Amino acid sequence: TADLALMGGPIPGWLFRRMKTLSRAIVEAILIEQGREGFLRRLSDPFWFQSFGAVIGMDWNSSGVTTAVMRALKSSLNPHAKELGLYVCGGKGKESLKTPSELLRVGERTGVDGDLLARSSKLSAKVDNTAVQDGHQLYLHNFVVSEDGDWCVIQQGMDPANRSARRYHWHSEGLDSYVKSPHAAICGDHQGEILNLVDHRAEPAHGHILDLSRERVTTTLREIVHMNLPKHYGVKAGDVDLKRLGTVLALSQEQGVEQFEELLLLKGLGPKTLRSLALVSEVIHGDPVRFSDPARFSFAHGGKGAKPFPILQTVYDETIATLRDAVDQAKIGESDKQKALAALTRRAQKAEETFTPSDYFDELVDQENADAWKHGGRTLDGPVQPPSGQLELF
Repeated sequence: TADLALMGGPIPGWLFRRMKTLSRAIVEAILIEQGREGFLRRLSDPFWFQSFGAVIGMDWNSSGVTTAVMRALKSSLNPHAKELGLYVCGGKGKESLKTPSELLRVGERTGVDGDLLARSSKLSAKVDNTAVQDGHQLYLHNFVVSEDGDWCVIQQGMDPANRSARRYHWHSEGLDSYVKSPHAAICGDHQGEILNLVDHRAEPAHGHILDLSRERVTTTLREIVHMNLPKHYGVKAGDVDLKRLGTVLALSQEQGVEQFEELLLLKGLGPKTLRSLALVSEVIHGDPVRFSDPARFSFAHGGKGAKPFPILQTVYDETIATLRDAVDQAKIGESDKQKALAALTRRAQKAEETFTPSDYFDELVDQENADAWKHGGRTLDGPVQPPSGQLELF
């Protein structure tokens, strides 16, 4: 399960603008490499989704990751929907009620059966609000559809009494029935048995329910491996695979880049930007097993709540510029820089085979916080101030 703690607080404009820009660049890079279906497949993976939210600057284990990611995707992709072949519909609260009508318009523009899409939207929401009775009431519903007719649903429910959220992932790939184990994943607190009438083991009960059977249906629980995210605020050493993080830190040093010819196009970028690009590249190219520790991706740019350290604006902007340039060049057939970014991930993973991590986590976090002012560090309260007597650079 994924324990998504309810953490409030708005996303400041200076951060959300960067989230939108980086989100679009990452999606376009995925489309070039894996196509629209590849992107939807990643979006339906809860581990990837959480890692994506962390790499764009959200608190890694917060329920707000869902809202932020979907807002950023809708704002950044829809203006370019015709070019990308992707449409993001729905949203939070009243916006979720507009999803069917938005999907009908998508159908008119693309030729995809809009009525069928609208029906899928309504059924997925009905299943997770009614057929799965787990104490979480839906408040967010997003439907992402490609011009090919493939789709993914991301929706989230809230249990205010327990201050917890549960996210539901649907993917049209392999979906044979809305009432026979239809979910790609369900992420939330483990609270014992729940009533899940779309579990495959509940199928014999369907007829009895329709016939107003004299017996009540036995509660069932779908056994799926999910994320198990802690409720504590911030990032601790135990949340991160230190071997994976350590190899990225080592590779991001200048001498690490100079060792490999395919990385020379990235020479000249600072070590923090190279670290950020390595983590962003992993979100684009990494296998599903690589997203088992979403907290690690908070070390790309920092977190909205300044955990593990404040958002590093200059690093964020340099990452966006580098990735944007790589994507634009790849569109015209010049893919050398995109290949170099992919090589960052491959080299880091290769180095893991012989890397032995040390107990450096607390020192790393302390140093990142001490240096944040040098890289445009910013929190919700404003820019990070340099130590007394130091000249502010940003």
